[in-house]
Amino acid sequence: MPIKTITCKKGDITESQADAIVNAANNHLWMGGGVAGAIKRKGGQSVEIEAVAQGPITVGEAVATKAGKLSAKCVIHAAVMGQDLITDEDKIRSATQNSLLRAEELKLTSIDFPALGTGVGGFPVNLAAKVMIDVAKEFLKDPRSLKTIGFILFDEMAFLTFKQILGGEIVNL
Repeated sequence: MPIKTITCKKGDITESQADAIVNAANNHLWMGGGVAGAIKRKGGQSVEIEAVAQGPITVGEAVATKAGKLSAKCVIHAAVMGQDLITDEDKIRSATQNSLLRAEELKLTSIDFPALGTGVGGFPVNLAAKVMIDVAKEFLKDPRSLKTIGFILFDEMAFLTFKQILGGEIVNL
């Protein structure tokens, strides 16, 4: 059976070499600040144009677009909040799960996530980490194409929190 891995790194998700990176999106898929703004700045306006054309979507859902000038093959836009910019554990769980499903549908082998809902959404990092890591572990019990699920955290405290909850920077399942 092939090794399946969950990783945790400190860094800039726009520099990811994974097949897909996840954008912490709102349900209208416009890309303002935070992770979305960084992706739009580096990937180009085409990423937002393609995303917005697929919206609005239900909070908790996810859609894929091309990645523009980024190294990734695609960007998966996970709607972790609505126009009220409020999120919760269930929305983060659904957005994580649906992002992984989009990656599988595209037959990708690797995906990197930011800490969904913890920026503009204001959700506690430790709770987001627990939810997202639990979803990743459960998903990798029976993946079709995905082999690596990563978490790339820009903030030192978020990185240390995810690393602690994961149990290290690399966990093989």
